[in-house]
Amino acid sequence: MSQEILSAAESIPSSCLHRIFRAAEKREEESGVAVTKLHVGDPYFNPSDDVAEAFMDAVRRGETKYTGVEGLPELRAAVVEKLRADNEVDSAVSRLLISPGSCQGLAALLQSLAEPGAEILLPELHWPVHLQQSLLAGFRPVLYPLGADLRPDPEAIAAAATPRTRVLLINSPANPTGVVLDRAELTALLDLARGRGWQVISDEAYEHFLYEREHISTASLERDVPVGERIVHSVFSFSKSFAMTGYRLGYVALANDRAADVMKVVQEANIIGTSTPVQYAGIAALNSRSDSTAANRKLVQRNRDVALPPLIRAGLLRELPAGGWYAMLDVARTGLDAETFATRLLERKGVAVVPGEGFAMRPDVDERGRVRSHDYAPWARHLVRIAFCVDPVALETGVRGLLEFVDECADGGAA
Repeated sequence: MSQEILSAAESIPSSCLHRIFRAAEKREEESGVAVTKLHVGDPYFNPSDDVAEAFMDAVRRGETKYTGVEGLPELRAAVVEKLRADNEVDSAVSRLLISPGSCQGLAALLQSLAEPGAEILLPELHWPVHLQQSLLAGFRPVLYPLGADLRPDPEAIAAAATPRTRVLLINSPANPTGVVLDRAELTALLDLARGRGWQVISDEAYEHFLYEREHISTASLERDVPVGERIVHSVFSFSKSFAMTGYRLGYVALANDRAADVMKVVQEANIIGTSTPVQYAGIAALNSRSDSTAANRKLVQRNRDVALPPLIRAGLLRELPAGGWYAMLDVARTGLDAETFATRLLERKGVAVVPGEGFAMRPDVDERGRVRSHDYAPWARHLVRIAFCVDPVALETGVRGLLEFVDECADGGAA
């Protein structure tokens, strides 16, 4: 007889992102017809040629051995220069760790900061992986309310905090909302965290995808603070800016040397090291970043500006997202909840979207860190997320199919 698994991980629900990913794959297998995939943030464009060449050259040269757990010194130095020149972040090679994707970097950072019984503040509308990672690290997540415009309110965050709060997570541009925080908003959040003695995690995966303003890195607001007193730990990705999703490469700029030393230990236990040829590809990507990141942003912005306005006219989207790759639609007018809407849209139109409830999960966690139960914020029951970084033809086809389905619902034909 097998023994029951009693770990905290066993109690964590699967992400809505992975459920719809599997459902779309299953439909393609069973029907033999391609699904229009608006559910996953995978860009239709590719890395520049020099990235692939650098990867292959590294393999041919035999650069396939372990690197230090921190990453290649050359790549770390290049990242530090990029942070200085592009983000106004005063980092150092000693505080910079390379990771196999920003997702893994986030997970390791959370493990580095976790302590028994500690709480982390997450927005009530969040990337599901942030919630999963927090639980796996041993944090008790506390979800703070957002304003009507889905922007964080320092007063609401302060009210949600408790004496056990240790970390505030900031995500700008935000997944899934596309909200971009300005300097004043970031300053207010940082002042709150510093005043309460919290650490700050700044997830900046979409740093190059802002469509009306320049990106501001939270850590840039600490340039005048002594390194030993800094509290902002920044996480970045090669996946979005350089279209290197499958390469799996990211990096974490730790606030201070003590935090960097702790995370090195976590990474020693987790990864041994990041793929060496991939790191050489990362160096090439950084060397050509000015051209490639600007070109990639223009491609996604063109998608946004062309394909999303019909959703505004249909009353499904309030405004164009200010940043990122995603838009949250409100499908309440169909009379269907998001889960039903997404299921029937996939069945009838072959268009995959993500139900928004999964971005508003509210777990009830016991003292051992296990999820006893969970529900979803009721206001999210009619939200769905679409990705607009996909092929323009697929995006316009998917939006057209979605609008047709909405009209059918209005006519009573999609019940």
